[in-house]
Amino acid sequence: MIRILLALLLAGSLLPAAAQTLYMPRDIQRAYDRGTRSPDGRPSPKYWQNRARYDITVQAAPPARDIRGRETITYFNNSPDTLRQVVMRLTMNIHRPGAARDGDASPDYLTSGLVIDTFAVNGLGRPAPFADGGTARSLPLGKPLAPRDSVKFTIAWHFPLSLESGREGVIDPNTFFLAYFYPRVAVYDDYAGWDRLPFVDSKEFYNDFNDYRLSVQVPANYIVWATGTLQNPDQVLQKAAAKRLKQSFTSDKVIHVATAADLAKKSITAQNATNTWVWTANDISDMTVGLSSGYVWDAASVMVDARTKRRASMQAAFADSTANFHQSVKFGQYALGWFSDPKNWPGVAYPFPKMTAFQGFADMEYPMMLNDSPQEDPKFGQFVQDHEIVHTYFPFYMGINESRFAYMDEGWATTFERLINTSQNGAAYADEFYKKFRVNRWINDRNSAQDLPIITPSSELRAGYGNNAYGKPSLSYFALKDMLGDALFKKCLHAFMADWHGKHPIPWDYFNSFSTTSGQNLNWFFQNWFFTNNYIDLAVTASGSTVTVQNVGGFAIPFDVAVTYTDGTTATLHQSPAIWQANQKQATIALPKAVKSVTLQQGVFMDATEPDNTWPQR
Repeated sequence: MIRILLALLLAGSLLPAAAQTLYMPRDIQRAYDRGTRSPDGRPSPKYWQNRARYDITVQAAPPARDIRGRETITYFNNSPDTLRQVVMRLTMNIHRPGAARDGDASPDYLTSGLVIDTFAVNGLGRPAPFADGGTARSLPLGKPLAPRDSVKFTIAWHFPLSLESGREGVIDPNTFFLAYFYPRVAVYDDYAGWDRLPFVDSKEFYNDFNDYRLSVQVPANYIVWATGTLQNPDQVLQKAAAKRLKQSFTSDKVIHVATAADLAKKSITAQNATNTWVWTANDISDMTVGLSSGYVWDAASVMVDARTKRRASMQAAFADSTANFHQSVKFGQYALGWFSDPKNWPGVAYPFPKMTAFQGFADMEYPMMLNDSPQEDPKFGQFVQDHEIVHTYFPFYMGINESRFAYMDEGWATTFERLINTSQNGAAYADEFYKKFRVNRWINDRNSAQDLPIITPSSELRAGYGNNAYGKPSLSYFALKDMLGDALFKKCLHAFMADWHGKHPIPWDYFNSFSTTSGQNLNWFFQNWFFTNNYIDLAVTASGSTVTVQNVGGFAIPFDVAVTYTDGTTATLHQSPAIWQANQKQATIALPKAVKSVTLQQGVFMDATEPDNTWPQR
């Protein structure tokens, strides 16, 4: 921590104006020095990122938990560096006894992990590597991988699915959810090189944009839902079911592709001993799979791009007895349409052909998929689903490094969830909900870990992780939105998203992009919110016609000054965060006449010490 503080004090002016005053880690600085990222917040002409092509076949036969797979990975080195090794991600090893993880593991969570059965590089067999376990492992290459060259890995593997279902696992004896189930090449990027951060089952993920072909082999009467587009519906579905699925792609009305009665009659899947469901998805960061012989299937669609008339499919797979999931498709149609509408937030057309809500236990997002738990309160179920759907933009539309910069995806998702909640249930409900779930726990927790700077790498946090990833960054985005105004804030957001769509932005790209697009040097604001131990605590006093507001906690927040004058009249005066630019400790507000009483109204920016927000204090 001492080194971080010294770096903040001593950071020099190595870049043009947009980044001069912000601390920059040396690995990030190196990327700018090499010219892969531009100080104006855009990828430079020298920007590069690697990618791969995956052809995966996976076999599952519930209730047996043994998952078997084989894959071919063609990995393309677009970097200027010669790679003498690759780092492979073996996320299923998080289930091994003794694996490094942030929380405890129950017996039902533990398994023997992922086992490599055969392994070949460019067709040459090698002894199966990675027998020692671990979620990230280096693999020396016999022949170095030159720039603009590729290497092919052929792998066969197996693992037992965890009985305890979290982000993946056994949901019931006839329902599985597979996530992070295949060996993959880790990200090699322009600022950190190989991503070697271990998966510790609390932080999330960082993946390249790849092309996928996924074949899922399951017994008859098992339906498969997955990321991507189903390539062979007429081969794996009976004729009537295939017709209903096709109809749903253009239907505003919810179509019951598979009902409980259909499942009982075994009238949904082709009646082969085994069916192979084939899915493809290109330029995407991951593939996940849900399969069940007992889940019903609803589907409809919604227009997500009025200009091109493009529609996206919204589907749901769930136990028929789960009440709130019967509304999932309608809730999802609303969310996809709302997030895509240029009048709303983020106001960018949903980029994928489909979204599937799968009933599980994780409350977790994946590309084109979400794994959500049942909820007794439909409103809360809708809230959770909205949050996972909007993750489409952060981290999937933009390739966020969630394991290091979680606030770049969770913070934005938390922001958009409040905005859509406002449209659904009104501002009063949405704001109280946001304060209860996103702000209250942080502002009332005096533990020093909760006030660590947001910029602190997420991988280094435990106690402060949740607040640094969700509520605090979200509040910063709302404060900036208030200061810039909706139109300019949206212009900045859209420029940032357009520049980094399909790429790997980092916080300094965000900082620099917003400064460039807004035409303002916003470094003072970003320094205040991301690089300090600040919190929210204002205090007000008044004398005559002058109101003085002390910024005890330090964060540059907006607030309203509700005034009663000595003549009995009242007024409410809004102050944007810009009031703190000149002096972040104190602000003075001159009023037209003498003041009798003043109250600061801060909305969702909850104050750590509320009594001194009123003068005279009650």
